[in-house]
Amino acid sequence: MLRWLRLIIVRRAFLVLLLICLGCSAQSPPSSSNSPSAASPQSDITRAVERQVRAHYSLPPDVKVVVGPLRASDFANYDALTITFVSTSKKQDFEFLLARDHKTLMRVTKFDLATDPYAEIMKKIDISGRPTRGNKDAKVILVSYDDFECPFCSRMHQTLFPGLLKEYGDRVLFVYKDFPLEEIHPWAVHAAVDANCLLAESNDAYWDYADYLHANQHAIGGEKGRDGQNAELDKLALSQAEKLNLDLPRLQACIRAQDDKAVRASIKDGEALGLEATPTMFVNGQKLDGAVPPDEVRLALDQALKDAGIAPPEHKPAAAEDAKTPPAAPSR
Repeated sequence: MLRWLRLIIVRRAFLVLLLICLGCSAQSPPSSSNSPSAASPQSDITRAVERQVRAHYSLPPDVKVVVGPLRASDFANYDALTITFVSTSKKQDFEFLLARDHKTLMRVTKFDLATDPYAEIMKKIDISGRPTRGNKDAKVILVSYDDFECPFCSRMHQTLFPGLLKEYGDRVLFVYKDFPLEEIHPWAVHAAVDANCLLAESNDAYWDYADYLHANQHAIGGEKGRDGQNAELDKLALSQAEKLNLDLPRLQACIRAQDDKAVRASIKDGEALGLEATPTMFVNGQKLDGAVPPDEVRLALDQALKDAGIAPPEHKPAAAEDAKTPPAAPSR
């Protein structure tokens, strides 16, 4: 009896073990990205994507292309992925769609129609504490990223002032931000720092300085060398203290300190907006690159005024062609 009972227990244990083993052999093995069969197709897709992107954008060999993982998209039969271009100085992300049959790659640009793109740009531009001309309560703001040593900035400056400032009256506020290109303009940062020292004392002192420099850049350059150029800039700035009865000791201390943190912050703001050259202007967020003709600035200003429900001024045919006399040097 005991032997018979043991035999039944052994047979049942054997059947349970057999069923477990059969279940194991029938279960599909989990996919693994580490296994050659699973990794090979994905590697082929990644290589194909990188090759297409490199060819299309003519990327140099030193730019690394990083293909991100696939994820769900808003489009049927397509997955989304991020492709990153990495160079020594820049890193950029781009969004793409990859067909699920892996035969088509598409560049994706998604627009949010619920937001105003120009208003979003203006939110990124910090104009607090910057020099202004025009109506501080104007609904249209022209922000110019400026470089005191840039010849194209000089041309644009003399288009804006006094011509367009006078033409638009209290309809527009003009604001200047710093964006000195020190790689090619050796005294531009020093000039910006001196101008900001003047701005801390007087808005008018800043503009007197800016007007003179933009009309007389040659007076700072020449054969003076970096020290001579900087000394001339400081001399011009200090002359404003005498002309406008500013606090001379405080201005001298600011100029001696040459604190360029505000200038660097303005450069960083500009770079975040994609600036690479000067002048670059934004009219209520609409970007204008370079020393554009006066009529192009008028078109942007007029459209911004209309968008704000304000009638643009009447334009006389020769309004922008008025002869301009270069500002006199600040009194010394």
